[in-house]
Amino acid sequence: MGDLTKNISRSELSCNCGCGSDSIDYETTVVVQDACDHFAEKLGVERVTLTITSANRCFKYNRSPAVGSNDNSQHPRSRAMDIKIGGVYPSDVYSYLVDKYPGKYGIGKYKSFTHIDTRSSGPARW
Repeated sequence: MGDLTKNISRSELSCNCGCGSDSIDYETTVVVQDACDHFAEKLGVERVTLTITSANRCFKYNRSPAVGSNDNSQHPRSRAMDIKIGGVYPSDVYSYLVDKYPGKYGIGKYKSFTHIDTRSSGPARW
C-alpha cells in the first residue's frame, strides 16, 4: 500500500525488527497529519518533511534490549508514533500537541523527536 495521508506512508509504519507488522490506528494518523499541516502552514510550505522514527512495534521487539520498553507501551497496540518534523524543534511539536489536546493522548518530548499516542486511558505527559 502507498500513502495513508499527505505525509504518512504505510512503509514508514513497519516494526523495525522486520517482522512485517505495520498496522496503525486511524486516529493516530489524523493527529500526526494535523501536526504536519499546522507546521506546514506556519512555515509557509505546502508540505513538511515528516520522519517517523518508530510506529508499530511487535511485542517481542518492543521488549528487546534495542528498545527496552514494556507491554504497557502504545507502540505494540498500533497507537503510537515517534516523529520528527523537518525545520521544527521537537519541543515546539510537543507544545502544539499539548495545547491542542489538553485532556487526551500520551505526548512525550525527547531531545530529537516527539512521541504521540492515542491511548484511551487518559492523558499522559513526559
